[in-house]
This record gives sequence, structure tokens and C-alpha cells, in this order.
Amino acid sequence: MDEDFRKAALDYHRYPRPGKLAIEPTKRMATQRDLALAYSPGVAAACEAIAADPEAAWDYTTRGNTVAVISNGTAVLGLGAIGALAGKPVMEGKAVLFKKFAGIDSIDIEIEERDPQKLIEIIAPLEPSFGAINLEDIKAPECFEVERVLRERMRIPVFHDDQHGTAIIVAAAIRNGLLLQGKRIEAVKLVNTGGGAAALACLDLLVAMGLKRENVTVCDIAGVVHSGRNDLDPYKAKYARETAARTLEEVLDGADIFLGLSAPRVLKPEWLGKFAPKPLILALANPDPEIMPEAVRLARPDAIVATGRSDYPNQVNNVLCFPFIFRGALDVRATAINEAMKVAAADAIAALARVEASEVVAAAYGGHAPVFGPDYIIPRAFDPRLILEIAPAVARAAMATGVARRPILDFDVYRRELERFVFRSGYLMRPLFEAARQRPRRVAYAEGEEERTLRAVQTVLDEGIAEPVLIGRRAVIEERAKAMGLRIDFAESVRILDPVADAAVFAPLVPLYQEKVGRRGVSPAAAARRLGTRATAAAAALLEAGQVDAALVGGSGDWLRQWHDAFDVIGKAPDTSRVYALSAVIAPTGTLFFVDTHLLVEPNAQQIAEMTCLAAAAVAAFGLTPKVALVSHSSFGESHAPSARVLRAALPLIRARRPDLEVDGEMHADAALVPAIRARAVPSSTLTDTANLLVFPNLDAANIACNLLRAATEGLQVGPILLGMKKPIHVLVPSVTARGIVNLTAIAVHEANAARDAAG
Repeated sequence: MDEDFRKAALDYHRYPRPGKLAIEPTKRMATQRDLALAYSPGVAAACEAIAADPEAAWDYTTRGNTVAVISNGTAVLGLGAIGALAGKPVMEGKAVLFKKFAGIDSIDIEIEERDPQKLIEIIAPLEPSFGAINLEDIKAPECFEVERVLRERMRIPVFHDDQHGTAIIVAAAIRNGLLLQGKRIEAVKLVNTGGGAAALACLDLLVAMGLKRENVTVCDIAGVVHSGRNDLDPYKAKYARETAARTLEEVLDGADIFLGLSAPRVLKPEWLGKFAPKPLILALANPDPEIMPEAVRLARPDAIVATGRSDYPNQVNNVLCFPFIFRGALDVRATAINEAMKVAAADAIAALARVEASEVVAAAYGGHAPVFGPDYIIPRAFDPRLILEIAPAVARAAMATGVARRPILDFDVYRRELERFVFRSGYLMRPLFEAARQRPRRVAYAEGEEERTLRAVQTVLDEGIAEPVLIGRRAVIEERAKAMGLRIDFAESVRILDPVADAAVFAPLVPLYQEKVGRRGVSPAAAARRLGTRATAAAAALLEAGQVDAALVGGSGDWLRQWHDAFDVIGKAPDTSRVYALSAVIAPTGTLFFVDTHLLVEPNAQQIAEMTCLAAAAVAAFGLTPKVALVSHSSFGESHAPSARVLRAALPLIRARRPDLEVDGEMHADAALVPAIRARAVPSSTLTDTANLLVFPNLDAANIACNLLRAATEGLQVGPILLGMKKPIHVLVPSVTARGIVNLTAIAVHEANAARDAAG
């Protein structure tokens, strides 16, 4: 690495506080009672329960979601035997990946002990503390013995990721590579260079998946692993062959797969002609592979190449699997991670690469959406669907092989629970998604040519929540969807409407549109031009004419202009005085709703009452009980500033409209979110627990609070959701993601169905 990158890496690890991990409490300790429950005397109840039944530890402690990352620093990354302390940054990094990708708490433990038997004796007694053990960076052949003995002695999973994580990704890559090359694993010939822990684990897993042992040749630093050698450990000896060949070059003739886990440049370009037609070249030495992909492409354009590097296609990266394997294992309280669970993980990874990549993957890799083929045989590390496929597959395999202590009864429910690691909006949106699946409606997307929209529409179709209508040029939409590898069937599933080309659809809408905007200085000719050039106007006109049931517009350009274009056509509901905007932020600690974040700058008391009741109804649609706090700088009458007085005046109006609603104020924001603080201010408050709907005295306060929370917590925003429109239409903000569009689609479908039900 160059000096600039080295300095950046050191700064990253040092600031704003040293290291990459922290421990955060999961329970609030705001009162003396909290402390008594968490420690003495309350903790004794949990201790006694576990003493009576050790299995209760999974219910009363963090054990069931905690993995130890353990190393003695004898084979760290590409750095070698640098020792336990020097290897600590790597182990911290591994622990961070567990948390980031699978929500698993992880503690790194570095042990300065080179003797494998002593290392075993240190690790084995740690079993009561953890739900699983991830061994890391322990050199071969000691790692084999350490893992074997620990697996025999411990009744929790023990998994040496350097071996098995690599093996699982390699197996997935080979599974898909052979599929593309038209070959069967039972018939191929494989040559391996390396013969170390990862290589032997790869071979063991591939043999379990059907590769014939007699078709495998291993080469290590001493040459071909043959039956005449007397320097082989038992793990390597099982791959020794009866052969006169002694060098790598001699064993390459007719090879279908090259599996390199050894050293840079050991595979010479001039040897590539020896391989069978359509070979797989997995050159996984890192950072410099056994042969560079460019050299392979030049000599063998029929080959598929994978490396361990992120700057080339088909990166074999352990992070693709290990967090999700442990997730599945922990969730069924597995006693081991066995061969069947590893095969299930490999198959799930391979299958995932064969469907289109998500927006998150595309964004993480420069906006390019990879499509299954020679340059995309395994998913990318940031594909958020990995956990949804791998964890259930591993859990099923654990159950099938009898190592699951708590089987999963409903995998549909389990997958929905896993969604919280994928889209933090999963739980919030679930009721609306379920309702939309029952009664999908026609939804127009004004920006039909946008990649975000197309990815969202693919998800909408997969989820079955709407019947999409895309506004835009047909050729552009179809070409972009094809380039992105999407599976959208434009003949059957999605309607495309071009405001310019589809005159039969849009020409009859011109009088309707002109009637709506004519008194704003828009002539009939100008109205026709607007429908052809303003996608928002076109979508709104379709909605107003009843040709669609809902519409999503905007997402680029000025938000307020897009809103005015929509409002000019649709207008407000007859029973409301105006339109408001509700936004939600899904933070790590929960979801908060904010109103009004976008439209009304200085509402009066009547408008605050109206927006509060509309927002409460919207919150209830998510399956939540609205708990409303009128938030102010003033706490229950202590200030007479206009912003405090307007909230104070709104409170009785809200209670008169909705006597069933939990609402109180005006109050400080901390009082809204912390019941103990609120109780000290006003013990008689009618608001219970934590507020989830915050109502502000003006737009500035609502918008600032919403954006601050989103930025400070890296929260996900849902909305803005327009409240009080005559028909379901929402204006997307420029920062909206494909998932945000999907979420608003479900909301719009719910509103369309509610309107239909109300109309009878």
C-alpha cells in the first residue's frame, strides 16, 4: 500500500476513538429500579433460572447472539505469524463484519499461545460465554487439530473460517462456473496449488458435492502431492496420488479447474494451452494471484476467472458467507456447523448469483448492476439478499441433520425476521406489504426510465404488491431493464405509456388537464405540451382520469415544483383544509414519525390538530398504536412563546377530534421519548411509554429534527407521505432509493384500497 493509504488506514483505526468495536447496553438504565433489575438483586433471578436449566442461558443472556473470534496470530491475512497482539485489528474487523452483515454481537479474543494443545485447553472452557466460536488465522496443520478437538469437546459450533468460509465461496463459484461452461462436477479434473488449510477444506467440500477424489491433483511448495512422499500430514495425504508427475506443469494437461491458493505467478501464461476447453481458473492468492486475469483472457478467452481481489470480477470473499452461516446456526441453537450446512450455504450463494442484483449491490459497485455470466458467477459482498438465502438454508440443513436444538417452525416468519438486517424498514412496512399482496392496484411511476424506478418495479413484481405502469419512452425503458439484468415482462406484467407516442391514451387527457390548470395561465396548447414533457403532470392526469389507482412522481429536480404539478391536478381531499407531509425515520432504537416535514411552514392550532389526526391514522396503517407528543422548547406551559401557545391550543382540539388517541404536550423532545423524564415533569401525563409520532410547531423544527435523526443514526427515511390528497399520489425526494420507492408503492396501494372501501 502507498503511504497515503497507510496513513488513512491508521487514522481510520485511531479516530475518533481507537479501534473498531464498542459495547452498548441493550437495556435502559435510567432509574434505580432499572439498576436493581439489571444487577443486584434482580440478576439473581436469571442466575437461578440458568442454574436450574442451563438451556435458559439462551433466553436470559446474550449467549445466543454472541460469537467469539479467536486467533493466536500465526497466519494473519497475508502477514504471516505476526502474533496475537498484531493480529488484533484483523479480529476486530471480523467482529465488525458479524455485526454489520448479520446483527451478531462478536468479541475478539487474541491468545498468545503457539502450542496447539495449550490453545485448545484455553478455548474449550470458554463455551459458557458464547453461542459459537469462529477460529481465525491459525496456521496449518495445527488449525486442523485445534478445530477437530474443539468440535469434539464443545457443544456449540466451532468454525475455522480461513478453511470453510473460503471453501463455501469456492464451491459456489465452481457450481456456477461449471453450469456456464456446460460441465458436471462428477466428470471434471481439478488441479490445486497450495495444499494448505483453505485448499484442503475446499477439496473436502467439493468432494462432498460430487467431485471425484481420483480427479484431484494437489501441488504444494515441494511439488506434486504423490503417494511416494513421506512428508505429508494426514490431512494432505488423503489427496496423494499414484503418479510419476512431479511439477505443476506436468499435471495441467486436460485440467478443467485450476484452484490456486498458494503464491503469486506460479501459473505461467504459456501453460494455459494445456487446460481442457472452457476451464475455470480460480487464482486466489492475495493480493497477487497465481496468474493475472488479463493473461488468462489473452490466452484463453473461453476461460472463466475468479480471484481474491475486489478490483476484478468474481471476487472470492469470505464475507459472502460466514456472517450468514453463523446467523442460521445461532437461530436454531446448532451444536455444530457440519458438512451439510456448508453445502447448503454454497448452493444458496450459487443460486443467488443467478438472479438479478439489487440496487444496493449496484450502488456499492459504482452503479453497475451485474448479470449472471462469466464475470458474475458469485454475488457481491454487499448484496443484502445474502442473509435471506443463506441463513434459512443453513438452518434447514441443521434441522435435517439433527444438530438444531431449537428448530424453526415457520420459515416464512423467519425470513421476515431476517429482513431487519436487510431493510431496516422490514418490520415497519410488513403490514402494508401483506395488505397490498391481497389486493394489488395499478400504480403509475412518473420517472419510468430511471434505474431506481426499474429496480423498484422488479421488487414490486416479485412482492406482488402492485400492477406497475411506467411513464417514459418504451425503447429506453426496455433497453435499460435488459442491461440491468431485470426479469420484467413488459408484455404481461408492466404497462409502458409514452406521453409523446401514445396519443390514444394522452390526447383525451388534455381537456381534463387544461380544466385543472387553465386558470393558472395554461392554454390548451400549453396543456398538451405539459402532458408531453412533464412526467408528473402525465401521471397525475392518469390518476385523476381513473386509468391508474395511485401514482408516484418526482425523485429528481425541485420537490416543491413536482408537488405543485401533482396538486394542481389531484387537489386535496374534500374533508381536509389542506395537505401535509409525514416522514418516518427507522433508527436502530426504533421508528419515529415526524409531521409536517415538507409543506406547511407555520401551521395554526386547527391545522396542527388536523395534521395530527391524519398522521395518527397513517401510523396506525403500519400496525402501530400512535402515541403522539406535541414537541416544543416549552414543557407543559412553562413558556408563552407563540410556538408553544399554538401547540397548547391544538391539544384540546386533537382530543376533541380523537378522544381515543394517546396525545400530550407541549413537551421537550426528551420527555417525549423517555417516560421517566416525562413523569417527573407531569406525573399525570396521558401519554404512556415512548412517543412514536412527533408533532412540531413549524416546518423548520420538523424538517430539522427528522434530518438530524436520520443523519446521526444512519436511519432509513420512509416518505414523505402526503396526507390529505384527494387521491393516492406521493412525491419522491431526490435521495430516494429503490427500496424507498417500493415502500411508498405499498403505502399508495393501501391508500387506494382504503379509498375504494370507503366509496363502497
